[in-house]
Parts: sequence; structure tokens; C-alpha cells
Amino acid sequence: MCRPALLLTAALSVVGAAHAATSLPAPLPPVTPPGQVQPLAPGTRAAPVLPTLHLTPAIPEVRKVEVLGNGFIQAAHALVLVPSQEVSPQRALVLAVQSVQGAYRADPTLAEVDVSVYRAETYRGFGGPLPVLTLSVPRARLKTFQSEVAADTYDRVWTPQNMELPEPPGTPVQALERLPVFVGTQAELLKQRLEQSLAQAGGGVRGGLLFKGNPAQRQVALTFDDVPHPLYFPLVLDLLRRENAHATFFIIGRNAQAYPYFIRDLVQGGHELGNHTYHHVRLPHLTDAQIRAELQSTNALLTRLTGQPVRFFRPPGGEYSQRVLDIARSLGLTTVFWTDDPGDFQNPGVETVEARFTRHLRPGGIILLHDNAPDGLKALPDLLKVAREKGYGVVPAGALVR
Repeated sequence: MCRPALLLTAALSVVGAAHAATSLPAPLPPVTPPGQVQPLAPGTRAAPVLPTLHLTPAIPEVRKVEVLGNGFIQAAHALVLVPSQEVSPQRALVLAVQSVQGAYRADPTLAEVDVSVYRAETYRGFGGPLPVLTLSVPRARLKTFQSEVAADTYDRVWTPQNMELPEPPGTPVQALERLPVFVGTQAELLKQRLEQSLAQAGGGVRGGLLFKGNPAQRQVALTFDDVPHPLYFPLVLDLLRRENAHATFFIIGRNAQAYPYFIRDLVQGGHELGNHTYHHVRLPHLTDAQIRAELQSTNALLTRLTGQPVRFFRPPGGEYSQRVLDIARSLGLTTVFWTDDPGDFQNPGVETVEARFTRHLRPGGIILLHDNAPDGLKALPDLLKVAREKGYGVVPAGALVR
């Protein structure tokens, strides 16, 4: 492409690609706005294998107990798989309590033990069908949790009201948020390019979207996607508490349903709620009714758990369309994207995550991290330190639009 064309393209600045209707000319090529492209590591690396605990006595249904630390505390998560013919709330609870006891015996220094009990036949990893029971026991609750469980007063245990749970309307997105992708006609694409160009220049909410904060204010928003994960999330919250930093967490409704106590922890820590759909599915390919249900059910769940309204939304996989924007806006949601993706989920190494973050730190920036990425967890204290050393306030997304 010649240089004038490049300049014109940059001026229009849009993220992603448009899929034009067959009656329209071919869509314009994708264009990436400034600050969005990250230098790639030498290839995405496999996630590190986490250390595990060996329970004594062994519990056959416990598939593994993983352990992870954040530099200050360590937490454990026990995955329990039960054959369907043996599944009942009572059996699941007994196994969960035994798993907690065994984990604390195996490592008395743990700060928290979390348990997820699934049907063995339908378990498809975290993000698949819901568990049949979850339990969270911080060390401070260890002495009393069994008596509270027996009295049915313990507030960090969850079981579904209906053991037959609905399937998602599409395939949950396994790919991570990379570059946002706009799906629509050429006319809609050109409108998006204009909105994004104005947003990049002046910041703030435009057309129901937030791409960037005010470039005249030296602050950046910290955001986390795919929340909450039962092993990583308590460690992220602990780090943010120690750093006196607050963030916006884009929550998958399915995860909030299974781990409601983490959502309450989030709000009690002064953090901000965001909607990341219920099933983490690609929205542009759904019907209007399905899109509305994904967003509305998550809003209702989060408000019921916390008593707070939900103001912000981020589409899974970064895919959106004019229909998605219109429906989100009709539900009172502002769609939030990002200016800085350090690629923590690529497992490129902590140094690479930190270098990418530092290189793209800009006033009004919105940082994308994940609460279940090992490199992001390890890098988080240094990211906050770098931002503050450079004079940036680290805030939730809502602070960018006040």
C-alpha cells in the first residue's frame, strides 16, 4: 500500500474486518488503530504445568489439586469428577469437604482452597457444563466451615437449583480476545471507522462504545476478562488489595453462577462489574433474542448477587456488530474495548508481558488482562509499579467516563 493510502487508512482507524452482504462490494481490509498492535513473542507457548498436591488418604474422585501463588500467598483448587450414577448434592458436598481437609493437611501454608465437583461423563474443562457443586474455604474460615456447612449457613458453597442445566446457544469461545472484529455491511463498517477515529482522537464514549479514555488525563483503566476462575481469581484480588488498585472485571455469567461468592468478593473489594455474556459465545452469529438473553441474563445474575447495576460490556472474542451494539445499548450497557493487550494468555514470559505493557502505556489507555493467565498474574505487581512510576493513575473503566 502506498504511503497516502496508509495515512488515509490510519485516519479512519478501525479494528477488525467487515463481512459485507453478498449484494455489496467486497469489504475493505481490516485496519488497526494506533496502540493496538503488539510485538509478538517468538510464538505462543503452552501454559506452564502447575504443581499439584497429593492427598493422604487419596480420594479416588479427586482428579487433581493444583497449587498457585502470587508472590505473597498460595491457593489450591481441587477438581473432583463423580460418575453420573453417584451424583447427588449430598455426595458432592462430602467429597468437597474431604478435598478441602486433604489439601490443608497436604500444605498447611495455603491461604485458600477451592473445589469444583463435576459429572465425570460431561466434564469438558473449565467453561464447559456447569459443576454440580463448588466450595471455597479461605484459611480464616477453616475452623468453622464444617459446622456452618452442617447447619446450612456457610455462604461459600454453591449447588444448582436444577441439576439439569441448559446448554449454550452456540459454541463457547475458546479463542482469546485478540483484535476486535466488526461484522457488518460496508456502510456499517464506514460508520464504525468514523466513530473509532473520533474515539481515538478525543476519547470517551461514542455511539455506545468506549475505545479509549480522555487522552488529556494521565490515567489508564485496568480490565480483566473471563472472570472468575476458581484458582487464579482469589490471587488476583489479593494482589490488587495489596496494591490498593481497582479494576473492571468482565464476568462470564456461567462462571458467576458457579462461583457467586467470588463476585461478592469482587464488589466488596471496590471493583467494577462488567458483562462478558453468559456462555462466552460469539454474538454476531446469534439471533436478536439470543443476544439479548446472553446479556440480560448476565446483568440480572450480577445485580442479584451484588445489588449493583451493570454498566459495561465486552463481547467475547472481540466480535461485535451493529445489532450487538444496539441491543447492548438498549440494556443500558456501554461496550468497552481496549488499547493495550500485553498478550498475557500467550504465555510469552513475564518480561515480554511487561515490555509490551510499558511500550504501549498511553493516557486514557484501556489494558486487557485475564484472571487465569499465569504470566499476567506474575507480571501484575510490576505493571502497576511501572504505571505509577510513570505518573499514571490505575482505575476501573468507569473512571474514564466520569
